[in-house]
Amino acid sequence: MASLQDIRRRIKSVKSIQQITNAMNMVATSRLRQAKEAAVANKPYAEKMAQVVSEVAANVTDFSHPLLETHPGGKRLVLAMASDKGLAGAYSSNAIKEAVAQIEDKGNTQIIAVGRKVKDYFANRSYSICSEYTGISERPKYEHAKAIADDIIARFESGDIEEVYMVYTRFVSAINCVPETVKLLPFSGLAAEEGGIRTEYIYEPDAAEVLGYLLPQYLVTTIYAALLQAAASELSSRMNAMSNATDNAQELIAKLDLHYNKVRQAGITREITEIVGGAEALK
Repeated sequence: MASLQDIRRRIKSVKSIQQITNAMNMVATSRLRQAKEAAVANKPYAEKMAQVVSEVAANVTDFSHPLLETHPGGKRLVLAMASDKGLAGAYSSNAIKEAVAQIEDKGNTQIIAVGRKVKDYFANRSYSICSEYTGISERPKYEHAKAIADDIIARFESGDIEEVYMVYTRFVSAINCVPETVKLLPFSGLAAEEGGIRTEYIYEPDAAEVLGYLLPQYLVTTIYAALLQAAASELSSRMNAMSNATDNAQELIAKLDLHYNKVRQAGITREITEIVGGAEALK
């Protein structure tokens, strides 16, 4: 049976951990508010960009662009997003599991890792990591999305990449996040739906040149929106994980207190019994 000193030491240790998890919960809650606002504010812009590109594509015929070309026999490129740090529940493992599902041939797939967890997972399993971006998962910026998009465009235009997929976690609510896969390149499905209401645009100099400028910008916008969604998902997962850890620590402290009192009471009872027994022996 553990001594009273051992139980007190364990209670003190659990209380220290509880203070840490509670502090991390409050930090994640504060950052989640900002990340959620950024993701929500960016969503209409990303949707409008997709709509504009579709409308412009519907007015362009016989248009060629490096991002619309196909490269049969090339490799598959997977852009995978997860966290830089742990203590976020199953957030990173779910995102990595979704990324692994997109890898049909390990030897014919390259990985662009966003987040230290993605990099460590695929590096330890001998996957081909062509680029890595760490330290940006919680607070992504537009410049980060631009750098990733430029990297992808350069690799795709070289002809070595046949298709590009992006795996990220879509933020639904503070308690619900869903890993998703989006095909980035080559662009497909940009034409507007038949019979739908189309917006009339005046193009200068022409629709083809405008579309040529919009396609790379559309790619950057899509990646930036995914980075913001992933950041909000990571912080919400960490907030929930730290909240659960704090509650579990409180339950453990209550059980240890009860155990401590029982051991202390048993010790006192034993001492009283020994005293009474000694007194009886002296009679």
